[in-house]
Amino acid sequence: MENEVIEFDIGIGGGGDESVAIIDDEDLTDDSPTAGINLGGMTGSGSGGFFMDNSSYVSQRDLDLEPCEGMEFESEEAAKGFYNSYARRVGFSTRVSSSRRSRKDGAIIQRSFVCAKEGFRNLNEKRTKYREIKRPRTVTRVGCKASMSVKIQDSGKWVVSTFVKEHNHELVPPDQVHCLRSHRQISGPAKTLIDTLQAAGMGPRRIMSALIKEYGGISKVGFTEVDCRNYMRNNRQRSLEGDIQFLLDYLRQMHADNPSFFYAVQGDDEQCTGNVFWADAKARENYMYFGDTVTFDTTYRSNRYRLPFAPFTGINHHGQPVLFGCAFLLNETESSFIWLFKTWVSAMSGRPPVSITTDHDTIIRSAIMHVFPDTRHRFCKWHIFKKCQEKLSHVFLQYPNFEADFHKCVNLSDSVDEFEACWLPLVDKYDLRDHEWLQAIYSSRRQWVPVYLRDTFFAEMSITQRSDSMNSYFDGYVNASTTLNQFVKLYEKALESRNEKEVKADYDTMNTLPPLRTPSPMEKQASELYTRKIFLRFQEELVGTLTLMASKVEDDGEVTMYQVSKFGEDNKCYRVSFNVLEMRATCSCCMFEFSGLLCRHVLAVFRVTNVLTLPSGYILKRWTVNAKSSVILEERVNDAFSSYLESHTVRYNTLRHEAFKFVEEGAESVDTYNVAMAALEEAASKVSMAAKNEGRAVLINGRSRDDSRSNGTLPKRNTVNHHGSSDQNISEDEKDRKIEQLNNELDCARRKCEAYRNNLLSVLRDIEDHKQQLSLKVQIMRYSMKDCL
Repeated sequence: MENEVIEFDIGIGGGGDESVAIIDDEDLTDDSPTAGINLGGMTGSGSGGFFMDNSSYVSQRDLDLEPCEGMEFESEEAAKGFYNSYARRVGFSTRVSSSRRSRKDGAIIQRSFVCAKEGFRNLNEKRTKYREIKRPRTVTRVGCKASMSVKIQDSGKWVVSTFVKEHNHELVPPDQVHCLRSHRQISGPAKTLIDTLQAAGMGPRRIMSALIKEYGGISKVGFTEVDCRNYMRNNRQRSLEGDIQFLLDYLRQMHADNPSFFYAVQGDDEQCTGNVFWADAKARENYMYFGDTVTFDTTYRSNRYRLPFAPFTGINHHGQPVLFGCAFLLNETESSFIWLFKTWVSAMSGRPPVSITTDHDTIIRSAIMHVFPDTRHRFCKWHIFKKCQEKLSHVFLQYPNFEADFHKCVNLSDSVDEFEACWLPLVDKYDLRDHEWLQAIYSSRRQWVPVYLRDTFFAEMSITQRSDSMNSYFDGYVNASTTLNQFVKLYEKALESRNEKEVKADYDTMNTLPPLRTPSPMEKQASELYTRKIFLRFQEELVGTLTLMASKVEDDGEVTMYQVSKFGEDNKCYRVSFNVLEMRATCSCCMFEFSGLLCRHVLAVFRVTNVLTLPSGYILKRWTVNAKSSVILEERVNDAFSSYLESHTVRYNTLRHEAFKFVEEGAESVDTYNVAMAALEEAASKVSMAAKNEGRAVLINGRSRDDSRSNGTLPKRNTVNHHGSSDQNISEDEKDRKIEQLNNELDCARRKCEAYRNNLLSVLRDIEDHKQQLSLKVQIMRYSMKDCL
């Protein structure tokens, strides 16, 4: 095989005065002649030996010969090729064992070729003495004595000096001989065919299938799929080394055109030997708005793509993948990933994300723990499922129901206890308790099983869905045949396509109205706040409340606990806690914490408690039409109707909450009942009077007029008349009227200020909307002009 290093043993034996036994580290190349040795006519010598010159190829009859002492060869390579050809026919592998050089000029004068199973492995090597071997190699040497030695003659020809035929092990049958190391070689025509198929995007497995069909069997191909894979990897590595300079030139030009374009090289910028990272101005701007959750996608370096490319992506306000930067990974050590993550976060203004999703990789996990200790790290569940199909393929074939059981255990468990109770019976049922890979992913379950992650924001609309940003931003642009030179152009096309899709989504949101499915003010409010796709997802949850029942199960005076279940399915319930005074609700499904949208269970509680609009704390700006707005707007201040509904709802719920407590205490006994009724009659009279006065109570220094009078603490007020003396002749009634007038004026001024404030915010919002519309029109005109050109 190409680039194969052969092990050499020191041969110890007798020799004359002019030779010395030495080790000669010479590689056994794949293109050593086996079927095409240049051999000539064979002539007998006095000793009965043969010699072969280079005038013609060996005939099939000659190749059937067995080595013997005295046989002569035109060169050392011819001898080695002949012995290897003999070994292939018999069924064993060969290697070069030792050589002798002349003391006079250092030229090789003797060479020994042995069976690959000759000798024994040295278990006391220094390289393994002080460290543990993670993957020990199988023992292949068993002390076989089969060998052939050749010496150079004064005539320049090489003669067989010794030949040992017997082996102490089983020989390999003809249909397996192509697996032996010295017989695995990729011929010139095979290399050409591999290069052609690799350029067409075919992987090693499909290429081997084509070669087997072309040559008429695996034994006639002459090498294995591993050899093919290594050859293709070496080809791609050589190509990348040549193309990386092209990428650096491209990045330097982009930075020169736009100083906001960021790029960094690990190591020397002039001669890149490490990783490369870059992020354009739009990627850095996108991170400002949507950088709360990030996906670091390394799947492009897998067997499907085999491109050392890794983008940082996220989710925008339309639920579309958005780019935060890209990297080329020529070095994938932990220190390189640490450099990459530090470089990326510095380009993103030093603000780490709330959460990050990556492939299941221990090196990446260590680097993230080092750079982002406070960021929640998640392994991509979809990739773990794909790996599961590979690692447990025998289980999938033997047990058709395993996939459904595994999916149910991971995705449909509503609590940690439920998952744990489901996992052990699952692995026992399919006898997988001792499966190494399955136990490894179970030990890291807190980083990929949904029930452990739903308390953290990941911007996904469903806990069981696959992240749209994972391995999707460049889908359709990067494939197995993509070279680095091609990638640069495809990268720009992918950016342009994604930007165009975002512009289209902005246009649809701002110029069309979604159909409403209920008369709920909350649905109308959400249709004006959220982008189209996000609203449709919220609408789905809102309509889903129509089949739910919410029952109060607990009330401690501040927080009320509700049990929410679907009609007729009381066995599966969700618990919602609701603090009416703070308008804060949490659900056991944790959908809001995970996706940023309220679930149908909380919305069902809002429905039974007359909360008619979304509280401001449950409207994430990143999902709204103003997600990229630099003006901080109070979304519902300018909506008088919504403001009235919410304030009225808060007052209603607070009064009802206190009234229920009052009723429960007042009904304890006859005495408390009488006191409660008297208090209610008095309260009803005061409420009626307040309603007639439009709810404005006259206050003096924060107390009611009646309270001030009863306490005798009416404050003294010195007023100065136009004569400069104190005004002592004003009666208390006149003072009260004066204070009432001033309070009325103060209330009027407050209402005017609130109106001005609302108008100002409305103007700012109109300006921002107009700005976005103009930006959208400019983008549309730009794309139209490109189409025309």
